[in-house]
Amino acid sequence: MQKTMRAALLHEQGDADQLVVGETEVPDRVNAEFLIKVVAAGVNPVDAKTRAGRGVFGAIHRFPAVLGHDFSGVVVQSPFHAHPIKPGDEVFGMVMVPRFSGSYAEYVSVPSLSVVRKPSTLSHIEAAGAPLAALTAWGIVVEVAKAHEGQRMLIHAGSGGVGHFAVQFASYFGAHVIATASGANVSWLRSLGAAEVVDYTTTRFEDVVGDVDVVIDLVGNVHDDTGSRSLTVLRRGGLIVNAPTGSWPGFQEEAAQAGVRGTDFKVAPDGNTLAVIARLLESGNVRVHVDQIFALEQVAAAHRAMESGHSRGKIVLKVAEG
Repeated sequence: MQKTMRAALLHEQGDADQLVVGETEVPDRVNAEFLIKVVAAGVNPVDAKTRAGRGVFGAIHRFPAVLGHDFSGVVVQSPFHAHPIKPGDEVFGMVMVPRFSGSYAEYVSVPSLSVVRKPSTLSHIEAAGAPLAALTAWGIVVEVAKAHEGQRMLIHAGSGGVGHFAVQFASYFGAHVIATASGANVSWLRSLGAAEVVDYTTTRFEDVVGDVDVVIDLVGNVHDDTGSRSLTVLRRGGLIVNAPTGSWPGFQEEAAQAGVRGTDFKVAPDGNTLAVIARLLESGNVRVHVDQIFALEQVAAAHRAMESGHSRGKIVLKVAEG
């Protein structure tokens, strides 16, 4: 087994150009962990926030650091000989950065509870786009909001990574889904299950939407006070879930004053839940949309593309052939 690997290394906080591909040590596999050869790695907003000094940057205690939560790849070492997932098996999942070295690398070590067999109908590129976004969407829509038939759910940024999964999960469980997006994504979101789509570039959603049971806020007040405006469309006693960290300070107090419930959400790398999502992906009931693919050496360009805010679905790094 080789001792070093290629990885996108972060030496200090800053803009996208702070991510530079170089050599670093292959992470050690200990206890009930897998060592996985990464074929593809998903790119998520938290990666960019962390790189810039926000997100989970404060928990990085050793540099250079390797970012990247999502991975799809091939098992190199299993936790023990009789483990049902063996070397050579294709898997995907989510690793908690910076507790573990991230997936913008040729190898990643991951706890066994966070590793799931890759859906056979998905490529590694597609699979790498799913874990963090899909687990976040599932946690918010299914576990917190308890999506069900007859429920009216407004999902902001419906065409984004988390958003396009949230639309599909909410629709799958019978909710009446109203999504906000730009005009270019209206028909696409309808194909994913949205009953209504509001083009935020031409229409104020509060002018056409009301009596909503749940708002899934994937924007906050960082753009046009989307979060605060959402409180006006909720029924009394309704629920608003604000996901992006730091996007709306004090939102719970505002929600309480408006007579609605408010909570944030933090995703966990739960393999059991991801296994359920994997079955939905494999059956085609849920789809992952990959908008752009970049080589590992283009990681800075991938971050800039994501930070532009115009991506549909996910951006993925191709780390190796597979």
